[in-house]
Amino acid sequence: MKELVILSGKGGTGKTSVTAAFASLAKNMVLCDADVDAADLHLIMAPEIRKTTDFFGGGIAVIDNDKCSECGQCIELCRFEAIKEGFIVDEIACEGCGVCVDFCPEQAIDFPTQKCGQWYLSDTRFGPMVHAKLGIAEENSGKLVTLVKNEAKKLAKEEKKDLVITDGPPGIGCPVIASFGNVDAALIITEPTVSGLHDMERVADLAAHFKVTGMVCVNKYDLNMEQTKQIENLTKKKNMYFLGKIPFDSAFTASMVQGKTFFEYNGDSKAKNEVRQIWNKIIALPVMNMK
Repeated sequence: MKELVILSGKGGTGKTSVTAAFASLAKNMVLCDADVDAADLHLIMAPEIRKTTDFFGGGIAVIDNDKCSECGQCIELCRFEAIKEGFIVDEIACEGCGVCVDFCPEQAIDFPTQKCGQWYLSDTRFGPMVHAKLGIAEENSGKLVTLVKNEAKKLAKEEKKDLVITDGPPGIGCPVIASFGNVDAALIITEPTVSGLHDMERVADLAAHFKVTGMVCVNKYDLNMEQTKQIENLTKKKNMYFLGKIPFDSAFTASMVQGKTFFEYNGDSKAKNEVRQIWNKIIALPVMNMK
């Protein structure tokens, strides 16, 4: 079983649309949406949820006033000024670091875990899907990314699937780092802009750091041919695979509005042919060994 994670250095590059397009081309696979902070793959996949599980993350300090001697050590140690007069915890300011819990001489501070969101096991028209929703302003997105990835692989093994396709989060933060765990290859979707080039390079450096095979494709490449050439040159400099260039096609947006993948939308186009060729190149790579 192999895992392909699809990433982008920034939002809006077409990462989820390409992931959905690959889902309609792949065979015997499990989908995983690891963009838990702003999940949107379900808008195209229309999953039917068969299992919902609560996700519990970091704790928030709770002071037991019956045990508290009001020594003030917790107030002194808290770098976030989350403990106010009267030894009341400001839940918004509390970062869940646990310092007050560890150093309270009276052991008067508890640290219960909090429900931060939910993760789901669902069925789609292309196969099973594992996805999640992190609560508003909740932490531990990296931990939830790891959980959904592990559950997707567990499901793939149980149902004897050959591949996990993971729609990863944008950027280079904690959830992206978590999405690199135990993957076979990473495809970076970028766009021909200055910020697209810059952010693609940062994700490429992360892939190299974690020794993950890196691949790049440029979406909407014909909007700026000069930037596209720079991206292609940088890809080669970073010893990554440059898989192709997808031309601008309004059908990407139109299909998404209709809740369809790019290949379910009517008509043929150069963009569809290019996406299909990129997919064929991915599964032909030695690291994927899908052919």
